Amino acid sequence: MATILSAQCTDRRVNLVTPELFRRWPSAAALAAAPPADLEEVVRTTGFFRAKAKNILGCARALVARHGGAVPESLEELVRLPGVGRKTANVVLGVAFGRAEGVVVDTHVGRISRRLGLTRRDDAVGAERDLVRAIPREHWIPFSHRLIDHGRLVCLARRPRCEGCGLADLCARVGVRKKPAAPRRPASAGRAAHGTLRRRRVQSPPSRSQPGRTPHGSPP
Repeated sequence: MATILSAQCTDRRVNLVTPELFRRWPSAAALAAAPPADLEEVVRTTGFFRAKAKNILGCARALVARHGGAVPESLEELVRLPGVGRKTANVVLGVAFGRAEGVVVDTHVGRISRRLGLTRRDDAVGAERDLVRAIPREHWIPFSHRLIDHGRLVCLARRPRCEGCGLADLCARVGVRKKPAAPRRPASAGRAAHGTLRRRRVQSPPSRSQPGRTPHGSPP
């Protein structure tokens, strides 16, 4: 249930909500009978609270109806539960049962894996396929935890802290590190001249495509 709540929400916020959630409804059977309005109020601060409350209710009811209130230990059964996708299923299997059935791919894991050249895919399912081929199975569970921690503390999305990063040499080998800034134009050139040149470039007809390049001028 905590993993369902974590979608588009920080773990810190989820950890503030779950004590009250599990105090009021300590089992799948109790949660399955929770009044929807009361459940929505408890999870409101996690965002998208109506959808999350609906998924939590549906998941709890399915656990009771199909599994006697217990959480199943297979990926196939977990992803059939409302609100549970591959990410949530892999989290539960890895953390709760110690079973490596796949690699958890959240925003941090996806971003850093692309920066390290382990995958080029933007979708979580495609990225997971690449990662299970690249990472030995015995490392699938800790791999995700390590990349998530690294993404929160060092390899930030907008301003990665590359100085002192232990993986910077790996990023450099796949050309991810930022290129040096281009030298500035001399101040004597003047803003007016710069604006004129820019307008001429925009208004001039496109040149013929060079061999080996796309019509937009980028490498094919």
